[in-house]
Amino acid sequence: MAEPIQAVKGMNDILPPESARWEWFEDTVRALMRRYSYRYVRTPIVEPTPLFVRGLGEVTDIVEKEMYSFTDSMNGDALTLRPEGTAGVVRAVVEHSALYDGGKRLFYIGPMYRHEKPQRGRYREFYQVGVEALGFGGPDVDAEVILMCRALWKDLGLGEVRLELNSLGQPDERKAHRAALIAHFEAHQDLLDAEAKRRLHSNPLRILDTKNPAMQPVVEAAPRLMDYLGEASLKHFDGLKAMLDAAGQPYRINPRLVRGMDYYNLTVFEWVTDKLGAQGTICGGGRYDGLVELIGGKPAPGIGWGMGIERVLDLLQQVGVQPPRPVPDAYAVVPDAAALPVATRTVEALRAAGVCVQLHAGGGSMKSQFKKADASQARFALIFGADELAAGVVAVKPLRDGAATQSTQPLDTPAAWAAALRTP
Repeated sequence: MAEPIQAVKGMNDILPPESARWEWFEDTVRALMRRYSYRYVRTPIVEPTPLFVRGLGEVTDIVEKEMYSFTDSMNGDALTLRPEGTAGVVRAVVEHSALYDGGKRLFYIGPMYRHEKPQRGRYREFYQVGVEALGFGGPDVDAEVILMCRALWKDLGLGEVRLELNSLGQPDERKAHRAALIAHFEAHQDLLDAEAKRRLHSNPLRILDTKNPAMQPVVEAAPRLMDYLGEASLKHFDGLKAMLDAAGQPYRINPRLVRGMDYYNLTVFEWVTDKLGAQGTICGGGRYDGLVELIGGKPAPGIGWGMGIERVLDLLQQVGVQPPRPVPDAYAVVPDAAALPVATRTVEALRAAGVCVQLHAGGGSMKSQFKKADASQARFALIFGADELAAGVVAVKPLRDGAATQSTQPLDTPAAWAAALRTP
């Protein structure tokens, strides 16, 4: 026998019945996006490496350590498997001049790639759903995308998810805060770990996000960005809070909340839970008003969020939310192979009329086929027996309603009785 070939470490197969949970989640997301008038966008998995170096920042963890980058052997192009969704969506909007007639509300669902140690909820190939609202500069759309998440938690049956907010202000405000941060941490270098020392002059804001318990006192004492915000930035943040208050959405101001990419400004937010241990963030996002110009387009504001599907599904499992199991409306029992042509024709007509029918395959006795029909959770069994076929009918036996009686339906007009089989 040939040596078995296994999947790449950190890249997982998703098979039934687990795949049904993914379908349910994605269907729930798509229904939500329709309610909010966000339209689907699909971008390539492979993008030019400079897109992420320029868009995310050279000193981010993603660019420095996690990207799957390679040189195309055919033409020498520097390419990267996308590590996140925003940069690719913005690149597509710029390349196709999609903002020429006004702002766009977009969403995506798809795989992302980061070379990191696989662990629960964090994989080398992972799936994200995200939204990007481009061309809208006010806090009203900030509130919209945040409240959209709240609606999704409700649709999924999740109740214990908290909202944290912060404002990163504008670049000049962050520059002044950055200088104060560096001065503060330089004065306490003996308390910094190796990672913080490495980031001190390249990305000091990320030091605030450290999980190192020994560094918490020096981080808590650090200058707060909120104290460096100007009137316009504070007005934007106050406007967002007013709309969230009006919508009855609780939140916590977290001055240490930052994002891992360089392109964020003003509003940043995270939805967090205590059910997943230290990695409690299940959705994060914010405003990125300079990214469109950075990628080569005319200046335009933007805001969005990204959500790891694996982490949300893990959370749903932790809190006991079970998505509905997909079951057929009917299971076709065919005890004699000679009846298969008629059964196939009838089943195809029912499917065309919108009925979900599972046709038994592989033969077997009537008893064994009924066991499989019952295990399928179908509401009805369609019996294509010799007596039924001779009479030009199919027997319809209810499987879930003990008080209902078996009936027959004509084989030549399945579309006329198909509606009675469909799940209400």
